[in-house]
Amino acid sequence: MDTDQLIRTIAADNAYRGRPVGLALMLALLAAAPISLLMFFTELGVRPDVMTAMGNPFFCLKFAVTLALAISAAAVSLYLSRPESSLSSFGWWLLVPAGILAAGISGEMMMPQRVPMMVRLVGQNSRVCMSAIPAMAMPLLAAALYGLRQGAPARPAVAGAIAGMMSAGLAATLYASHCTDDSPLFVATWYTIATTLVAAIGAFAGARVLRY
Repeated sequence: MDTDQLIRTIAADNAYRGRPVGLALMLALLAAAPISLLMFFTELGVRPDVMTAMGNPFFCLKFAVTLALAISAAAVSLYLSRPESSLSSFGWWLLVPAGILAAGISGEMMMPQRVPMMVRLVGQNSRVCMSAIPAMAMPLLAAALYGLRQGAPARPAVAGAIAGMMSAGLAATLYASHCTDDSPLFVATWYTIATTLVAAIGAFAGARVLRY
């Protein structure tokens, strides 16, 4: 085979482009979302006083935190799907939801309190939070791992953990509309524990599913 023929052969091999990771991730999440929604409306549902609760800034803060987590983790997941990427150069995005939550805690601390801090931290729905968020996140995590398989992450366990954070953020957004515990202290404690659990599952699964 001469040089020109070799060049044409290589060019033909590279002409194929797999489905972009971002598109694959989006389609996979859209396919899994109805499962999580069904779980939410079957087992939980929106809190009865949601219209009144919308006047509480701390109720709205929950959605700011969970959506910021989902969006930032999605961006980091897509970045990590490339073999040359590293968490150190893009992982600062994950500080955004933490910063929002820290601001919310500071704001609550400066307000005159009628309920003791430990009561606000423990809340009334900690057990439900610990079980509902991971349960609703599992279909989304499976979909996210499927979508990220279209890429080539150099650190599959880390990519899986970030995918777990994204899935937990989406599931927590659903759960936040049901949860009657609006204190940022509650969110910082129980939402974080639930997210950590999903991230650990994502790391375990990603180390196997995303390896190439």
